[in-house]
Parts: sequence; C-alpha cells; structure tokens
Amino acid sequence: MLSSYCANFSLRWRKEDIINLMNIDLSAAKWLNQPRLFEISGQSVTITTEPNTDFWQRSYYGFRNDNAPALLFESGLNFTFTAQASFVYRARFDQCGLIIYLDSDNWFKAAIEFENEEFSRLGSVVTNQGYSDWATTDIPTPMTLWYRLSRRGPDFLIESSHNGLDYKQMRIFHLHCLGETTLEMGKLDPPAPAGQTIPFGVYACSPLNSSFEARFDNLKLDDCLWMAHSTG
Repeated sequence: MLSSYCANFSLRWRKEDIINLMNIDLSAAKWLNQPRLFEISGQSVTITTEPNTDFWQRSYYGFRNDNAPALLFESGLNFTFTAQASFVYRARFDQCGLIIYLDSDNWFKAAIEFENEEFSRLGSVVTNQGYSDWATTDIPTPMTLWYRLSRRGPDFLIESSHNGLDYKQMRIFHLHCLGETTLEMGKLDPPAPAGQTIPFGVYACSPLNSSFEARFDNLKLDDCLWMAHSTG
C-alpha cells in the first residue's frame, strides 16, 4: 500500500491554481529506495528527501551512489510521460525530476540541480554500462518546471517547459541495453514496437547534508508524441 504522511510541507497551492491532467493510476507504482516521508494522493506525489541521497556512477568523481528514492511505473510501449515538479531547494545539488531506472548501471534522470543563489543547472544524466555523464545549462532557479519524456524503442527525448504548453528539447539519448537503432526504425510513424518493459517515473534527492520537499502534479501518460525526424 503506497501511503505515508509528509509533515510540514512548505509549498502551498490554492485549489484553483492547479488544473490537474493526471491520468496515471498511482496505486500501480512501486518505490525504488522508499523514503521515510512521502505522500501519495489521487492527484499528486510528495517526497521529502533525505541527506546524502543521489544517483551517480563513477565518471569523474569515481564514487557510486544509488540510494535516492524514485516512484516508478512500468510500460512496454512507446510513450510520452509528462509531470510537473515543484520545489524549494535548500542546498547545493538538491534536485527532483524524471527518471528511467533499468538497473544501477543503466538509467537516466533529468532535473534542475541547485547550485547557488544566482543560478541552478537544468540538465540530465545518462548512465550506460556503469558510467554517468552530465549535460547542463545554467538558468535562474524557478519553483516549478514541467518535464516531458518520450520513448521510441531504445531512444528517448527529454523536454522541459515553464508553463506546461511550450516545450524545449533538452536532449536526445540512447540506452544501450535496450538494443540498437536502425535507419528503418528512424523513419517509422508510429514507431516500431518498443519490445521491452522499462521502469520510469519521478525522483528527488539531496546529495549533500540537506532535505527539501518535492511535489509532482499532472502526471500523464500518452501514446508517443515524438515523431520521426523529417529531412524535408
């Protein structure tokens, strides 16, 4: 049973401010590294992070972290997954966003990571075969951001939006353990059947000695909206 109580939630919304687009059954989700404090309602997910939690594998730093909480769904189809993340960060590297988690050596995450009072880093990490990368751009720190993740077999598109309407591409990436991408696959609309079930969802963590509350609204799962590349 996915239930708990998240005390002293510091973010507040008026009911009329939220137009909820959720069409996902949250009771079907499963925790990876279940947090001590969380709340799952019919319309939102709230996670209170714990200090020294993160996802990272080897690159540059040498360390391996695999202990952050993530609430995961599963699908064997091509899809587009959308969620709105709201947060008030407290310390460097505080983060919350979307995740794909196949195993500790093969996963993806996208988030705004807090850097300092002047800026944060909107970015993504792709981990293949036990090594993580990190691609970022510096932005002023907002209090909410929308993410949209689309799948075409072993390939993915991550986008972000400040209003849930106008999305900008962050990254196209490939997860090697899901197989190869052929020229023929790149031409198909709708895309070729995905073939392998993957876990994906939302996560939040505090890599340093920090804790904050992340809220996810408007979780929505659609058929893949990411069309084949046009050369015209």
